[in-house]
Amino acid sequence: MKPFEIHRIPKEDFHDSLSLSEFAFQYEVPKEDRERRISLLKEKECWGAYVEGKLAARLSIHDMHTWVNGKRFAMGGIASVATWPEYRRGGMVASLIGNALQVMREQGQYLSFLHPFQFAFYRKYGWETYTETKKYEIQTALLPKLPAQPGRVVRVNENIELLNSIYRQYAVRYNGALDRDEAWWTNRIFANKKGSAAVYYDESGAPAGYVHYIVKDRICQIHELVYLHQQAWRGLWKFIADHDSMIEKVKVNVPADDRLPFLLDNPRIQQVLEPYFMARIVDAERFMELYPFASKADADAAGKLILNISDSHAEWNEGEFVLDIGANGKVTVHKQPGGGTAEGIPAVSCGIGTLSAMLMGYQRPAFLHEIGRLEGDSAAVRLLETIIPDNQTYLPDFF
Repeated sequence: MKPFEIHRIPKEDFHDSLSLSEFAFQYEVPKEDRERRISLLKEKECWGAYVEGKLAARLSIHDMHTWVNGKRFAMGGIASVATWPEYRRGGMVASLIGNALQVMREQGQYLSFLHPFQFAFYRKYGWETYTETKKYEIQTALLPKLPAQPGRVVRVNENIELLNSIYRQYAVRYNGALDRDEAWWTNRIFANKKGSAAVYYDESGAPAGYVHYIVKDRICQIHELVYLHQQAWRGLWKFIADHDSMIEKVKVNVPADDRLPFLLDNPRIQQVLEPYFMARIVDAERFMELYPFASKADADAAGKLILNISDSHAEWNEGEFVLDIGANGKVTVHKQPGGGTAEGIPAVSCGIGTLSAMLMGYQRPAFLHEIGRLEGDSAAVRLLETIIPDNQTYLPDFF
């Protein structure tokens, strides 16, 4: 294999970059849309491995933000990882990923998400599953049977300011949902998901939910169903059910903890739970310093624990970290210089992927300890159970 170098992809190579993505992911951008797609690429986000000046492999680091326990975090979204076949298995992807970790750390993106083509492949590099998507297919006859609801539903088309104001209140409740901007709504939501948007206004006149959907071939495909309270949920499902004369079934994706079947007269609808995106902590110390641990004003929860982290792809994450839990619930984090676990302090050990799944809220410390992914003292596990909020993960987007 010839030597390669890694650097940002300049604008003059964006056509080559798009061609590589088309080949690797087996799609074709229509000629009339090609320039628009290229205009969305940003030099800052596109990285390539070059052999003798020719683009051989590529990777994007999208500049994004996400919510974790109600706090907004900068996040590096890894996407479009691709290599021409003649250059595969030469270490280019591993080098691009190693470079991406360095870049994200420098940019303050202490958390990273990606959609894997294969989960096992990215686990090798420290990413771990963090969220699932539940998919429903509901025959029209099985839709919720609801009486007329208070409030009203109004079609709004592409009113980004209104829709995003509702979405943001909804998304902040979930770990791993994106904080969208206007460009995301324009280029990712409305450009890729055709249809109509309708907003539910509750009894007080406040916008409290929306549905973005399309009806085609007697199927109602709901792109997104967002609601801030149960009245909004009922109002929107009543609106959807009122399409019964023109549809045979409804398809919708929802958070993994959605309880719609329990609310139906006949809960025997088709539902599939699918692992979706992966997450990785890029810089463990910086991330945990910012992480909103649970506030437990309980002297019994006070104490210290040692967290021993292994990370073969980011040496700055290797080592022992002391978590000091105050009686007021405040947690401070610092790395032990030179290692050496302090005697008498409960300690646990895990890899960076396990830590990512745990702090994202996808898996609880007690379960990870039970299956051997979190090793060490039960007392340390109990402390982690106390200070890590129990919050649902969800990502309604794709990149």
